[in-house]
Amino acid sequence: MSIIFVGLPGSGKTTIGRHLARRLAMPFVDSDHVIEQGLGCSIREFFAREGEDRFRDVEQQVLDELTQTHQGVIATGGGAVLREANRRHLHERGQVIYLRSNPEDVFRRVRHDTARPLLQVDDPLSRLRALYEARDPLYRETAHFVIETGRPSVATLVNMIVMQLELAGQMPVHAPAPAQPLAKVEPAAKP
Repeated sequence: MSIIFVGLPGSGKTTIGRHLARRLAMPFVDSDHVIEQGLGCSIREFFAREGEDRFRDVEQQVLDELTQTHQGVIATGGGAVLREANRRHLHERGQVIYLRSNPEDVFRRVRHDTARPLLQVDDPLSRLRALYEARDPLYRETAHFVIETGRPSVATLVNMIVMQLELAGQMPVHAPAPAQPLAKVEPAAKP
Protein backbone atom coordinates (compact mmCIF):
# COMPACT_ATOMS: atom_id res chain seq x y z
CA MET A 1 0.00 0.00 0.00
CA SER A 2 1.13 3.54 -0.70
CA ILE A 3 0.20 6.65 1.24
CA ILE A 4 0.36 9.66 -1.07
CA PHE A 5 0.41 13.32 -0.07
CA VAL A 6 -1.02 16.10 -2.25
CA GLY A 7 -1.40 19.81 -1.55
CA LEU A 8 -0.12 23.28 -2.30
CA PRO A 9 3.61 23.90 -2.56
CA GLY A 10 4.79 24.41 1.02
CA SER A 11 1.86 22.63 2.67
CA GLY A 12 4.19 20.14 4.39
CA LYS A 13 3.94 17.10 2.12
CA THR A 14 7.65 16.22 2.34
CA THR A 15 8.10 17.00 6.03
CA ILE A 16 4.96 15.22 7.19
CA GLY A 17 5.52 12.40 4.71
CA ARG A 18 8.99 11.72 6.10
CA HIS A 19 7.72 11.71 9.68
CA LEU A 20 4.80 9.42 8.83
CA ALA A 21 7.08 7.02 6.95
CA ARG A 22 9.42 6.88 9.95
CA ARG A 23 6.50 6.30 12.31
CA LEU A 24 5.10 3.47 10.15
CA ALA A 25 8.54 2.03 9.29
CA MET A 26 7.83 2.49 5.58
CA PRO A 27 10.09 3.79 2.81
CA PHE A 28 9.63 7.45 1.81
CA VAL A 29 10.08 9.10 -1.56
CA ASP A 30 9.56 12.66 -2.78
CA SER A 31 8.48 12.68 -6.43
CA ASP A 32 10.16 16.05 -7.04
CA HIS A 33 13.46 14.61 -5.80
CA VAL A 34 13.07 11.62 -8.13
CA ILE A 35 12.35 14.01 -11.01
CA GLU A 36 15.45 16.10 -10.24
CA GLN A 37 17.62 12.99 -10.08
CA GLY A 38 16.34 11.91 -13.48
CA LEU A 39 16.75 15.37 -15.02
CA GLY A 40 20.18 15.98 -13.56
CA CYS A 41 19.17 19.53 -12.62
CA SER A 42 16.74 21.36 -10.37
CA ILE A 43 13.08 21.57 -11.27
CA ARG A 44 13.45 25.36 -11.30
CA GLU A 45 16.21 25.17 -13.95
CA PHE A 46 14.26 22.67 -16.07
CA PHE A 47 11.10 24.76 -15.73
CA ALA A 48 12.93 27.88 -16.94
CA ARG A 49 14.62 26.07 -19.82
CA GLU A 50 11.84 23.73 -21.05
CA GLY A 51 8.61 25.26 -19.73
CA GLU A 52 5.79 23.96 -17.56
CA ASP A 53 4.20 21.65 -20.16
CA ARG A 54 7.42 19.70 -20.66
CA PHE A 55 7.89 19.50 -16.88
CA ARG A 56 4.35 18.14 -16.45
CA ASP A 57 5.14 15.41 -19.04
CA VAL A 58 8.14 14.29 -16.97
CA GLU A 59 6.14 14.55 -13.73
CA GLN A 60 3.34 12.38 -15.16
CA GLN A 61 5.79 9.67 -16.19
CA VAL A 62 7.49 9.66 -12.76
CA LEU A 63 4.16 9.58 -10.86
CA ASP A 64 2.88 6.73 -13.03
CA GLU A 65 6.02 4.71 -12.28
CA LEU A 66 6.11 5.55 -8.55
CA THR A 67 2.45 4.67 -7.99
CA GLN A 68 3.04 1.28 -9.60
CA THR A 69 6.30 0.37 -7.90
CA HIS A 70 6.76 2.24 -4.59
CA GLN A 71 5.18 0.66 -1.54
CA GLY A 72 5.47 3.36 1.09
CA VAL A 73 4.91 7.07 1.52
CA ILE A 74 5.03 9.39 -1.49
CA ALA A 75 5.14 13.20 -1.37
CA THR A 76 4.06 14.74 -4.67
CA GLY A 77 4.72 18.15 -6.17
CA GLY A 78 2.05 20.82 -5.73
CA GLY A 79 0.91 20.55 -9.34
CA ALA A 80 0.71 16.77 -9.50
CA VAL A 81 -3.09 16.90 -9.65
CA LEU A 82 -3.26 19.13 -12.73
CA ARG A 83 -3.44 16.20 -15.13
CA GLU A 84 -6.45 13.90 -15.04
CA ALA A 85 -4.28 10.79 -15.53
CA ASN A 86 -2.26 11.70 -12.43
CA ARG A 87 -5.39 12.24 -10.34
CA ARG A 88 -6.75 8.87 -11.42
CA HIS A 89 -3.48 6.98 -10.82
CA LEU A 90 -2.91 8.57 -7.42
CA HIS A 91 -6.48 7.85 -6.26
CA GLU A 92 -6.59 4.28 -7.57
CA ARG A 93 -3.12 3.19 -6.49
CA GLY A 94 -2.84 4.53 -2.96
CA GLN A 95 -4.46 6.27 -0.03
CA VAL A 96 -4.29 9.96 -0.91
CA ILE A 97 -4.08 12.56 1.85
CA TYR A 98 -4.69 16.21 0.95
CA LEU A 99 -2.80 18.49 3.33
CA ARG A 100 -5.12 21.45 3.09
CA SER A 101 -3.38 24.71 3.97
CA ASN A 102 -4.70 28.18 3.39
CA PRO A 103 -2.52 30.42 1.19
CA GLU A 104 -1.60 32.73 4.07
CA ASP A 105 -0.18 29.87 6.18
CA VAL A 106 1.75 28.52 3.20
CA PHE A 107 3.12 32.00 2.44
CA ARG A 108 4.46 32.29 6.00
CA ARG A 109 6.31 28.98 5.54
CA VAL A 110 7.76 29.54 2.06
CA ARG A 111 8.19 33.30 1.65
CA HIS A 112 12.01 32.98 1.66
CA ASP A 113 12.16 29.79 -0.45
CA THR A 114 13.68 30.42 -3.88
CA ALA A 115 13.45 26.80 -5.09
CA ARG A 116 9.74 26.85 -5.96
CA PRO A 117 9.44 28.06 -9.56
CA LEU A 118 5.74 28.95 -9.46
CA LEU A 119 6.31 31.28 -6.49
CA GLN A 120 9.13 33.30 -8.06
CA VAL A 121 6.81 36.19 -8.91
CA ASP A 122 6.33 39.77 -7.68
CA ASP A 123 3.39 38.84 -5.43
CA PRO A 124 3.76 35.22 -4.23
CA LEU A 125 0.79 35.48 -1.84
CA SER A 126 -1.54 36.39 -4.71
CA ARG A 127 -0.02 33.55 -6.70
CA LEU A 128 -0.69 31.11 -3.82
CA ARG A 129 -4.29 32.33 -3.59
CA ALA A 130 -4.75 31.73 -7.33
CA LEU A 131 -3.15 28.27 -7.07
CA TYR A 132 -5.40 27.41 -4.14
CA GLU A 133 -8.51 28.57 -5.99
CA ALA A 134 -7.64 26.48 -9.05
CA ARG A 135 -6.24 23.39 -7.34
CA ASP A 136 -8.33 22.90 -4.18
CA PRO A 137 -11.14 21.13 -6.12
CA LEU A 138 -8.55 18.89 -7.83
CA TYR A 139 -6.88 17.98 -4.55
CA ARG A 140 -10.30 17.14 -3.07
CA GLU A 141 -11.22 15.04 -6.11
CA THR A 142 -7.99 13.04 -5.77
CA ALA A 143 -7.92 12.61 -1.99
CA HIS A 144 -9.35 9.92 0.23
CA PHE A 145 -8.71 12.13 3.29
CA VAL A 146 -8.46 15.88 3.80
CA ILE A 147 -6.31 17.02 6.74
CA GLU A 148 -6.52 20.70 7.71
CA THR A 149 -2.94 21.64 8.51
CA GLY A 150 -3.54 24.99 10.24
CA ARG A 151 -0.91 25.41 12.92
CA PRO A 152 -0.63 22.03 14.68
CA SER A 153 2.82 20.52 15.14
CA VAL A 154 4.14 17.93 12.71
CA ALA A 155 3.73 15.25 15.40
CA THR A 156 0.08 16.22 15.91
CA LEU A 157 -0.59 16.09 12.16
CA VAL A 158 1.08 12.68 11.88
CA ASN A 159 -1.08 11.41 14.77
CA MET A 160 -4.21 12.76 13.03
CA ILE A 161 -3.25 10.99 9.80
CA VAL A 162 -2.54 7.68 11.55
CA MET A 163 -5.88 7.93 13.34
CA GLN A 164 -7.74 8.60 10.05
CA LEU A 165 -6.04 5.66 8.36
CA GLU A 166 -6.82 3.40 11.33
CA LEU A 167 -10.48 4.46 11.43
CA ALA A 168 -10.77 3.75 7.71
CA GLY A 169 -9.09 0.36 8.08
CA GLN A 170 -6.26 1.51 5.81
CA MET A 171 -3.22 1.14 8.04
CA PRO A 172 -0.36 -0.70 6.35
CA VAL A 173 0.11 -4.24 7.56
CA HIS A 174 3.62 -5.12 8.68
CA ALA A 175 4.95 -8.59 9.34
CA PRO A 176 5.10 -9.19 13.07
CA ALA A 177 8.55 -8.87 14.59
CA PRO A 178 10.14 -12.23 15.30
CA ALA A 179 9.71 -13.32 18.91
CA GLN A 180 12.80 -12.79 21.01
CA PRO A 181 13.83 -15.78 23.09
CA LEU A 182 13.62 -15.20 26.80
CA ALA A 183 16.94 -14.87 28.54
CA LYS A 184 17.90 -17.99 30.42
CA VAL A 185 18.34 -17.28 34.10
CA GLU A 186 20.94 -19.36 35.84
CA PRO A 187 20.76 -19.81 39.58
CA ALA A 188 23.42 -17.93 41.44
CA ALA A 189 26.50 -20.00 42.24
CA LYS A 190 26.83 -21.08 45.87
CA PRO A 191 29.95 -19.95 47.64
